[in-house]
Amino acid sequence: MSVRVRFAPSPTGNVHIGNIRAAIFNWLYARHNHGKFLLRVEDTDLERSTPEAISTLMECMQWLGLDYDEEPVYQSKNSERHLAVAEDLLERGLAYKDNKGGGGECVIFRMPTEGLLSFDDLVKGTIKKKAQDTQDFVIVRSNGTPVFHLANVVDDFDMGITHVIRGDDHVENTFKHIEIFKALGAPIPNFGHLPMIVNNQGKPYSKRDGAAFVGEFKEQGYLAETLFNFLLLLGWAPGDDREVLTSDEMIELFTLDRCKSSAARFDTKKLVWMNGEYIRGKPREVYAEQFKERVTSAGLSLGDADLDGIMEQMQVRTRFYSDIPGNCAYFFTDDYPFNAKAVKKRLLKDGVPELLDEVAAAYDKLDVFDMETSHEALVKLAEARETGMGALVHPVRVAVSGLAEGPGLFEMLVLMGKSVVCRRLRLIAQRLRNGEVLAVQEEPSRGR
Repeated sequence: MSVRVRFAPSPTGNVHIGNIRAAIFNWLYARHNHGKFLLRVEDTDLERSTPEAISTLMECMQWLGLDYDEEPVYQSKNSERHLAVAEDLLERGLAYKDNKGGGGECVIFRMPTEGLLSFDDLVKGTIKKKAQDTQDFVIVRSNGTPVFHLANVVDDFDMGITHVIRGDDHVENTFKHIEIFKALGAPIPNFGHLPMIVNNQGKPYSKRDGAAFVGEFKEQGYLAETLFNFLLLLGWAPGDDREVLTSDEMIELFTLDRCKSSAARFDTKKLVWMNGEYIRGKPREVYAEQFKERVTSAGLSLGDADLDGIMEQMQVRTRFYSDIPGNCAYFFTDDYPFNAKAVKKRLLKDGVPELLDEVAAAYDKLDVFDMETSHEALVKLAEARETGMGALVHPVRVAVSGLAEGPGLFEMLVLMGKSVVCRRLRLIAQRLRNGEVLAVQEEPSRGR
């Protein structure tokens, strides 16, 4: 059997990560099995399924590399086919008309009333339900439009879908859909239901918990491969300790028996970490292009700075390309911003101006200014002051860079050069004595 799977979104605006995760699982299943990945746009809600909404969907899929193998199917064009099937079910007594709920005459599908309904879920195992616990349901509304249940099954049948992989909020629908397949005399696809995505409290992940739409993650600076990889791991594991995978590795490893049946927790910290890992793994020329563009766009001049040395230090520490200017502005200008917490903790203390002046004086005396000599000078000064190295390292770092974190202090100092370092140490010491307020920068927020 040649595998044929589909992604069947209802485009109504933004694309939710739960929906695109289903697309990722279907795409990988098709690619792993050398099958077909199809797109069906369920656009029967004509008021909400606007051209703009469909365009947003297509852009998200293209960004994530979710290419499909045949022309997209637009469900709204199949209404006549859906209604013809409903008419056939009526004629065979498998459906009936009723003014259900007093809203007008609808077409109702008959569900079995006796026995046990069951199906073997590719993720959750066998799922059972007593027929007496089910109810007949509407398949054509009183206004003559087909309902999701009917349209979904008929389109799956017509498209030759062999596997339906979707969220576990569809489990109850699957009992209904299987009975429609039976009524049509159609092959019943294999069904696999993916676990729900939950927040830290175990409740369904939503907009209240942070970014929930693909476009939001893109705007926040997450790479497409990061989001793809992260969403894959929400409900699936490769079978070993690997977490950052290439596209080829994902395709090779992806099988539904590695899917988890329990809820998948959305971990923003892990997502941020993963984005940094992907940036770290980029070829230097790719990172360099982003680095130079971001730095110059921020109004900073590259000048004669040691770009290779700076990028070597920064690439392994970059989590978002958008953070590059704020994380390394001090390499390119004396007018660099200061982190408020770092200033308060490291610079606004008695004796710091004097300390900075002493370090500047010690460095001024060095004939050779490299990692070894700059480190040794601080060691001697710490001994003379009878204090630990931390009492010198942290104030010096914040004074010359404005930040509490970054490359190793001595790597950073050497990249700046002795004259720049000494000038800044003395300047900040004087500004602190004068009680000046150092310009501070806001830390970017990612999700919640």
